[in-house]
Amino acid sequence: MIELQTSYITETGRRQRNEDACGYWSSEQGSCWVVSDGAGGHGSGDKASKLVVSAVLGKFSAAPVVNEDMVISLLEAAHTAVMDEKRANPQGDDMHATVAIVLIDPQTQSAVWGHVGDSRVYLFRQRVLAHQTRDHSLVQGMIDAGYGDSEMIRTHPQRSLLTSAIGNSGELALSVSGSPVVIQEGDAFLMCTDGWWEYVDEKTMEGLLQNAETAEEWLQLMAVKVKESENDKSDNYTAMGIQAGDLEPVTTVILVK
Repeated sequence: MIELQTSYITETGRRQRNEDACGYWSSEQGSCWVVSDGAGGHGSGDKASKLVVSAVLGKFSAAPVVNEDMVISLLEAAHTAVMDEKRANPQGDDMHATVAIVLIDPQTQSAVWGHVGDSRVYLFRQRVLAHQTRDHSLVQGMIDAGYGDSEMIRTHPQRSLLTSAIGNSGELALSVSGSPVVIQEGDAFLMCTDGWWEYVDEKTMEGLLQNAETAEEWLQLMAVKVKESENDKSDNYTAMGIQAGDLEPVTTVILVK
């Protein structure tokens, strides 16, 4: 059974309240990690993200199964929880949220993940980016359609407009990783909200991971970059790191002339 280590950082940034939420639940049968970024006025954004985390962890802990169907079920449960709250309070704000989920079976060393919105899941193998989720956003759709390059994702003025979110009316568009992926010793997952990845690009993530001995140290190094980029409009930011066993050792080669 592979050992799993968890680290997380969640900060308010320059906002009045932290509308991000995160959490995890672990057992020998399976483990679940979830990150959510809420939106809405008068505190309904933080309520939405907390509802998402509670719904996901509550449902998974009752039946800790790691497969694609479970990810879909958890995403749908999060959506139902927020929609139920909105129906119970029709005079409230139009709250909604993003969500990113990772499930790992420590016995089979397999992982699945899924998301709605622009909170992301990254998988790094041998300290190199192996996978990242694609946002459900207007700008990502423009890039996919050939109307711009990947640099737009962090600079476009409409980069925060989502095409799918937990709590939105209409059909829920969600993404899942598919069949379980066998994880290896040294694999590292990063789950984060847009307030994090907007200021730490993928090359920087890789570069800082090269200099880290643990996922916790990696998060701290990235957090420095986020703080350095803070301005008066800086969003909340949240990141969770999941480390499978020990990170691959860093090898330094010294060339002697």
